[in-house]
Amino acid sequence: MAKTVVLAFGGNAIIRPGQKGTYEEQKANIQETCRQLVDLVRDGYRLVLTHGNGPQVGNILIKNEVAKDVVPPMPLDVLVSDTQASIGYIIQQTLSYELARAGLKVPTVSIVTQVVVDPSDPAFQNPTKPIGPFYSEQEARKLIEEKGYQMVEDSNRGWRRVVPSPKPLEIVEKEAVKALLQAGIIVVAAGGGGIPVVRKPDGSLEGVEAVIDKDRAARLLASEVGAEFLFLLTEVEQVYLDFGKPTQRAVSRLTVEEAKKYLAEGQFPPGSMGPKIEAAISFVEAGGEKAIIGSLSKAAAAVAGRSGTAVVAGK
Repeated sequence: MAKTVVLAFGGNAIIRPGQKGTYEEQKANIQETCRQLVDLVRDGYRLVLTHGNGPQVGNILIKNEVAKDVVPPMPLDVLVSDTQASIGYIIQQTLSYELARAGLKVPTVSIVTQVVVDPSDPAFQNPTKPIGPFYSEQEARKLIEEKGYQMVEDSNRGWRRVVPSPKPLEIVEKEAVKALLQAGIIVVAAGGGGIPVVRKPDGSLEGVEAVIDKDRAARLLASEVGAEFLFLLTEVEQVYLDFGKPTQRAVSRLTVEEAKKYLAEGQFPPGSMGPKIEAAISFVEAGGEKAIIGSLSKAAAAVAGRSGTAVVAGK
């Protein structure tokens, strides 16, 4: 049976640094991404794609602010669903085109995906995830007073809203993803970390104002759909030890034990490689065959073990 790969790439891979985020720019970037996936499909892998949405949600929040007196602003969970649909639309259209060019007729579909979080998660008492535009101190204090936003000063660049980033617990649409994979369909799911929802006492779901870490969500998605491989895409080809120092060196393979050791030593900072290493460890400990951290441009080679850094269970 074909093995399943969950590939997670960031929102900055869709809107590159320095770009305005026009539709044309995003489509061109996604097309470049999709070209790299053709070899994996040709090699017989089943694919689930997930993506970040930071720049996209930030842009919508700016639109909310500018148009607030004309159009009612939508809550954050709805904005995540908006970006899942818009980015998923471009991915499924572009990937289908690239596959057809390669003579491969494999359908692609995107799913609006909800992810359950715990309403008692400590993150709700300590919001830390900055989102949206920068504000002056006066504007920030007005938002605190009028809307109850949590606002913090961000590196002397201005004030930004911060929201909770709770731990993902369950992919609501996981059975739909598995059924589509079984039918030979490529699936785009849990974009932007998924739409954060809580399960109410009557069993119904309700969206909450939060942002789920995309690497954590990708790990959970991979485990819940039974994927053998989790591929966390970065701008570098491999993980480095002593990054930025004269002793810097690339590593092609880490056991879970080694990854935990280096993480505890501070080799992988929280703001960069740390979340990917944590997700890789968690995926393998949950039964995954291999987690890979590497460059999208060498995706097929990385899954085959010829590029990237693999995190595996043991020796």
